[in-house]
Amino acid sequence: MSESNNNKPNSPELKFDTKLLHFGDEIDKTTGASSVPIYQASTFHHFDIFNPPQHDYSRSGNPTRQALEDYIALLEGGVRGFAYSSGMSAISSVFMMFSAGDHVIVTEDVYGGTYRLLTTILSRMQIETTFVDMTDIEQVKAALKPNTKAVYMETPSNPTLKITDIAAVTSWSKENDLITILDNTFMTPYYQRPIELGVDIVVHSATKFLGGHSDVLAGLAVARTDELGRQLKQLQNGLGTVLGAQESWLLMRGMKTLGARMAHSEQSTAKLAAWLNERQDITAVYYPGLADHPGREAHERQSTGYGAVVSFDVGSGDRAKALLNQVKLPIVAVSLGAVESILSYPTMMSHAAMPAEVRHERGITDGLLRFSVGLEDIDDLIADLEQALQATL
Repeated sequence: MSESNNNKPNSPELKFDTKLLHFGDEIDKTTGASSVPIYQASTFHHFDIFNPPQHDYSRSGNPTRQALEDYIALLEGGVRGFAYSSGMSAISSVFMMFSAGDHVIVTEDVYGGTYRLLTTILSRMQIETTFVDMTDIEQVKAALKPNTKAVYMETPSNPTLKITDIAAVTSWSKENDLITILDNTFMTPYYQRPIELGVDIVVHSATKFLGGHSDVLAGLAVARTDELGRQLKQLQNGLGTVLGAQESWLLMRGMKTLGARMAHSEQSTAKLAAWLNERQDITAVYYPGLADHPGREAHERQSTGYGAVVSFDVGSGDRAKALLNQVKLPIVAVSLGAVESILSYPTMMSHAAMPAEVRHERGITDGLLRFSVGLEDIDDLIADLEQALQATL
């Protein structure tokens, strides 16, 4: 962490909502400014060539980005954080820890971009992947090979919101000297802190809930140990996959309201999920807060909330597409986690890179829609969805 964090309050004693606002760099120590300055500089003067400054070139380190990296490390409970140009940049950089001949075990219904990376890019580099249903720890264990190096989890998974028992996977992984990586985009550290459950590296598409306003593209990673932090720093600097100063500042601004946004959206999502679950024209609803969700018990052991994403199946691709053209309030778009509600169609959006037969095997049907609930009044959102569903019967 940067020197600026050495004088921050005794953060472990602070509650999470307080940490969101008092993270060590919230006040500029030179001017007293109430937000971190944007250091829009590519290079930094060496006042004494024998005593180089902490920052010398913005690819290697920038004070604005450093404040963000320290911020996410504090929130996740890790030793070092890293900010990247996108969520996929963060994920790709982490996977660059591995070499030709290595093998990784991955959640089967993983985000489509991660699936594409593993099956079309890393496969050419002879990095092997086995996709398994991580709701079953025995399937994870059965996938172990002599060359296995890591386990990559996504829980809740995207878009079917399946739950992986984090503690069970990390415990088994440590017994087999495997690195554990977890995509925490859906829950954020507000609801789920995987490092406290033994995970080695946490990654985020910070474009989503952490940014929260559909105005910044960013990725984050947090390392549990100094050694992993050194490896990730070397990769970040060597690959140049860094987040710019302006985007770092925007992301920090969004993160300050994370608690208020997540709490509001989760309350609305619970009401929406229950409403969908009672409808006869919806064939399936996926939300870990529902009483009949098969992963609810495991989720409640490792998370303090259920999140703000619900997926539901309207029965067919034709009806799904008709509904997308009928809704008025949520924007129909790629992405999630914003102040405005976003309705997505995984088949043609987030998981378009996944072959149809693979999607269907993982429960990502042509009728599946993913609803990221924003800050609108939930009764207005339900009324809008009601008219769209009725129009498409």
